Amino acid sequence: MAVNGSLVGRRAFITGGASGIGRACAVRLAEAGADVVVVDRDADAALAAAAEVGGTAVAADLSDLDAVDRLDLAVDILVNNAGLQHVAPLHEFPADRFSYILRLMLEAPFRLVRGALPHMYERGWGRVVNISSIHGLRASAYKSAYVTAKHGLEGLSKVIALEGAEHGVTSNCVNPAYVRTPLVEGQIADQAKAHGLSEDQVVEQVMLAPAAIKRLIEPDEVAETVAWLCSPSAASVTGTSLVMDGGWSAH
Repeated sequence: MAVNGSLVGRRAFITGGASGIGRACAVRLAEAGADVVVVDRDADAALAAAAEVGGTAVAADLSDLDAVDRLDLAVDILVNNAGLQHVAPLHEFPADRFSYILRLMLEAPFRLVRGALPHMYERGWGRVVNISSIHGLRASAYKSAYVTAKHGLEGLSKVIALEGAEHGVTSNCVNPAYVRTPLVEGQIADQAKAHGLSEDQVVEQVMLAPAAIKRLIEPDEVAETVAWLCSPSAASVTGTSLVMDGGWSAH
């Protein structure tokens, strides 16, 4: 657990910070004393989340890589969280959608890290936390872009860890299974229609089928892990993936 106050004087930059895991991270890192920057394409939601934690809101479309390069990245903590899902068979997957997802979920994190590292190196301290997924370690059918992006993020995170170590910068992935977020709730509704199931049946029979622990993960649980990675207790933890999959990958 991150000690409250342990991040005083640190500036945390959280993408997709207006809802779900991102918002939970904003709340938890603010509790630990960080000055939080909430980045989201939904300007109103970003403002609301930032107001909740006494932070700063930044409205940005991270799929616009030129816009990413213009962001103020003088930050000590970078949480790469923004993402989306598209479900389709490979032979029907829209090529432009595939490119968009990789741009948002892999190229944008690279650009953000590239922009943030000089400040972290100058200060001799930095934390990069990449919100990956069990799909960064395992594949599922019909999710080619998401799985590809998350696998790429895993590799990027390890390179950051190797390069950043001598500068006091750590980089890790957090790998949850299905988390109770707007993104997942949308998938539940879509799959219920597609399979002719109730939403409860989708959760039980589809999403939780590979897991030993039969419940959705709460955003606060992921945020607690992120906060720990930013705490003094995790100073030697780098280049790894912290799996929160309810036993999915134990098979």
